[in-house]
Amino acid sequence: MKKLYVLLLLLLFGAQLATAQVSEEQRQRDVENIDNLIEALYASISGEQGEPRDWERFRNLVIPEARLIPTGSDGQGKNTYNVMTPEEFIENTDPYFVENGFYEYEIHREEHHYGRVVHIMSTYGSKRSKSDAEPFNKGINSIQLFNDGERWWVVTIYWAHESESNPIPEKYSGQ
Repeated sequence: MKKLYVLLLLLLFGAQLATAQVSEEQRQRDVENIDNLIEALYASISGEQGEPRDWERFRNLVIPEARLIPTGSDGQGKNTYNVMTPEEFIENTDPYFVENGFYEYEIHREEHHYGRVVHIMSTYGSKRSKSDAEPFNKGINSIQLFNDGERWWVVTIYWAHESESNPIPEKYSGQ
């Protein structure tokens, strides 16, 4: 019985280590500047297969009313979109990310600033594992940021995947 108890404690402790969140100090650094914010945004949704995502870190980056809007096309070729809150995004993507592994990273960035408002065109690559040689997908995230005088916030992420009919323009390719 003692062996079973010790084994359960080890499993529980190991699970806690596997789901470790970033520190409060790191969360503060995440929102100090745009570079940190974008790096944290990609890091919070990325991980190996079976690895939980750091959704608390993600929530720290976005305003509660933020919108995440993927675009695509339906079976008839009509353009579509889906508007999600941060919580809906987490609910819709977490099982897939954990089951399949998902790493998204920035390839190229273009920023447009106007005072407290910033618009970013962030070209991304998506891999199943960080060690994959090539991405299985690419696209562009249109990210709107707001600075409240104390920190940066993500307001909207609106994105489209690259496809044969929707190639990434050369100016956003990072080459």
